[in-house]
Amino acid sequence: MKSFFRYGISAALFLVLAVVLACGGSSAEEADVNGQTPVPTADESEQEPTPGLVPATDCSKLPAPTQPLRTPPEVQVKSYPQKPDMTIDADKKYLAHLYTEKGHIIINLRPDLAPEHVNSFVFLANDKYYDGLVFHRVVPGFVAQTGDPTGTGSGGPGYTVPLEASDTPFNRGVLGMARTADPNSAGSQWFITLDTASHLNGAYTAFGEVVSGMEFVDCIAQGDKIVELSITEL
Repeated sequence: MKSFFRYGISAALFLVLAVVLACGGSSAEEADVNGQTPVPTADESEQEPTPGLVPATDCSKLPAPTQPLRTPPEVQVKSYPQKPDMTIDADKKYLAHLYTEKGHIIINLRPDLAPEHVNSFVFLANDKYYDGLVFHRVVPGFVAQTGDPTGTGSGGPGYTVPLEASDTPFNRGVLGMARTADPNSAGSQWFITLDTASHLNGAYTAFGEVVSGMEFVDCIAQGDKIVELSITEL
């Protein structure tokens, strides 16, 4: 009887120890996953979106549009055999007018920082490549990302653009180019930072900043569409 009692206690202790170790292992694994910092990539499967901060704008109080919102056009899936020839003038100013379902956003492009990225962006915008595309990845407090005609996070224009790193910090409202783990794999996908993202500094190409309509950027939801993206040369 005593042997049976001792055996029962030992079995119970072993069971408790096993449960504790199992829980401890699970917690460590969860902490490791939750500790990852999401980065903009062309392949969403590489990163798990992590909820961030509350939008800086009260989206229920957005101003009414000054003109009726147009219906986003059908997406035109296009592919190009090579990146476009350099046609922009780095000494000129280029503004991107981004019309979304939330409102009109104006982005000052920075050819002085990243001429190849601005040139590609202008080329694609002028070819109506971006019209109708969805924001396929929106992480509150981090980025709103679009530029993929497939809407999956893995599409591109058929060519790549090499990294053009600079000292420009990824503060709130900066326009950056998404890529895979390869620094020189940027294509057509881009993002706007919703808050400071200093861990992207120097590792991703910054090629513009929002100068008007940041309140509309704050309120972009995953699945929202681009109505039109046009370029003005000044």
